[in-house]
Amino acid sequence: MPLPNRSNESAASESTGASLQTRKQQFVRAAIWTAAIDLFSEKGFEETTIDDIAEAAGTSRRTFFRHFESKRDLMAQPLVTYGESLKQAIGSCRPACSTAELFRHVVLDVAQRTVSEPRMRQVMEIAARYPGAREAQLSRLAELQDQLAGTFAHRCKDEITAHTLATLTLSALSLSYRVWFGQGKKDITAAVQQVFAKLSKAVCAQ
Repeated sequence: MPLPNRSNESAASESTGASLQTRKQQFVRAAIWTAAIDLFSEKGFEETTIDDIAEAAGTSRRTFFRHFESKRDLMAQPLVTYGESLKQAIGSCRPACSTAELFRHVVLDVAQRTVSEPRMRQVMEIAARYPGAREAQLSRLAELQDQLAGTFAHRCKDEITAHTLATLTLSALSLSYRVWFGQGKKDITAAVQQVFAKLSKAVCAQ
């Protein structure tokens, strides 16, 4: 029977250790963000302190700053996940689809995926109530739009089309969320279709 390969065992051990460390960091990060969102809802965005968040998350102020720069950074975090969802939606659309089909697919896919997040409505309520929280989210939109245009560029023939799609996609999603939030429904599909209809009428009307 051959002897175990020590180098492979060591590499596997290091890989497992790194994986466990990554999961631990993700868990701590998620705990801090969840605690912050709950506190922003209960106490208010401006009234909640970093110490309040660290205590509620069961961690330290030092650990907080390992993961987030500020309260504003916390409110902007959903846009990071948002960017990944947009990228995945573009990649999942069939290669031969038209520009209009790509646009509709991405908006509907991302809208349905994001509203399934348990705290989506809570985050929207915070942004609606507190200007500082809203500004924190808006501060990341320009960066997100540029990233989205870059992703669309892999599917489009020219840069103008890519940037137009990025702008329209973010605008349609923003409006869909607003309609969905106002209607108070669980499913966002009807809100998205309503936005598509209004957009088509406004742009294509003779």
